[in-house]
Amino acid sequence: MKFFSPHTFAFAALLACGLSSPANANIYWFTDETGVVHFSNVPTDKRYVPFTMTDEAGNKKTPAATGDRRPSTRLKVQYSAIIEEIAQTYALESALIHAVIGAESAYNAMAVSKKGAAGLMQLMPETARRYGATDRFDPSQNLHAGARYLSDLLKLFKGNVSLALAAYNAGENNVVKYGNQIPPFQETRTYVPRVLGLYHKYRLGM
Repeated sequence: MKFFSPHTFAFAALLACGLSSPANANIYWFTDETGVVHFSNVPTDKRYVPFTMTDEAGNKKTPAATGDRRPSTRLKVQYSAIIEEIAQTYALESALIHAVIGAESAYNAMAVSKKGAAGLMQLMPETARRYGATDRFDPSQNLHAGARYLSDLLKLFKGNVSLALAAYNAGENNVVKYGNQIPPFQETRTYVPRVLGLYHKYRLGM
């Protein structure tokens, strides 16, 4: 099952050249009706819209701190050691954990969404309980629970990162309900490419 267009590789190449910011390059994306995510620097389809890396927390979040919601480089560095340790513990790429955190909370450990998700990896209360996080605002507990959940989702969807991310955002039952495809929810179809963009960026050490 396909979840990226061939333009994904061109997108990754552009990132490698340091063109991850819309201010430096015109990158466009859209999610088609089958859930395939398309990236391109040549918007040949009217559905393409500019890919924005600056609003990485997404519109659905309401961080405790207002203002610029881009991931803080200082905070990213601050959490790097524990994220690396947790990544090894749950057999995940640290870049993927960083990408989820960047999109979910912009490294704001006190972030709370309108739906009640909280902390660095924006855990809902039931998810926190499932993975033993008694304090969702505690960075260590939040990261361990979120990483375990992400690891379980990757196993459930046989390593398909797009589906695991869709499930992280919309719930695994919704992904299964729609035939193991990205659910037709605008929020989810915006979330998945946003996290994938950060994932590629962080894998390249940017």
